[in-house]
Amino acid sequence: MTHPFHPRRSVLYMPGSNGRALAKARELPADCLIMDLEDAVAPEAKAAARAEIAAALQTGGYGAREVVIRVNAANSPWVDEDLAMVARSRASAVLLPKVESAATIGQALHKLSAAGAPADLPVWIMIETPRGVLDLDQILRGQPRVAVVVMGTSDLAKDLRLPPGVGRTGLLHALGHCALAARAHGVDIIDGVHLALDDETGFQIACQLGRDQGFDGKSLIHPRQIAIANECFGVTAAEAEAAREIVAAWQAARSSGRGITVVRGQLIEQLHVDEAERLLALYSATQ
Repeated sequence: MTHPFHPRRSVLYMPGSNGRALAKARELPADCLIMDLEDAVAPEAKAAARAEIAAALQTGGYGAREVVIRVNAANSPWVDEDLAMVARSRASAVLLPKVESAATIGQALHKLSAAGAPADLPVWIMIETPRGVLDLDQILRGQPRVAVVVMGTSDLAKDLRLPPGVGRTGLLHALGHCALAARAHGVDIIDGVHLALDDETGFQIACQLGRDQGFDGKSLIHPRQIAIANECFGVTAAEAEAAREIVAAWQAARSSGRGITVVRGQLIEQLHVDEAERLLALYSATQ
């Protein structure tokens, strides 16, 4: 399955039980919204959260943003009702937490289908355990409905027994492994959250490190993080102009029968053109 291009620089979690927050999200510059039924919602508020999300999506008004619903875990008592609501909603995708095997995806797809969900509803999956990290390549094999991998770094850090405040150091291997697996299967991958809301410098560094590792965007816990994520994972006007120059030079070279060209002293091949075209698509989609 070929998924349409979407910018995913900023992916903001929204508590599904907070109707005011869901309404305010219509005005936020986040690329994607995750309306949460899992961690952000107390057990006694699950049913109310489903109703809030269903009402918000029925009302609409979220524009071009992807609106994704995170359901509860496959072994929870709420997941069947969650998936039934998702099937009837107008969500852009469903997010499955704590995925450790392809069977979890298959079970969710079966329940979604039985509840009448669109046959092409995309699936996002969270990787937040050592088993999920190790098996991500196998999980993604033969799963054309999976469009995005989201890293659950808080749970992963806990399972890895990382000391508090260690930052990304202990996660680097797992993050790199997952980025590699996602790219091997042609799906986007979103970096984990940064919990220190008052640490703007640290958040900016984390975003840059995520981009340097190949992530497409950052999952966020507060609207104040949106601007930095959009800037870090976005494309500047200067970068877009350089990309246009590469594409134009390549087209001129091909017209002359040449398979390579030089732009600003750099040898340009097809791989550079592919990346330039991706940057231009992202730039165009975020203007």
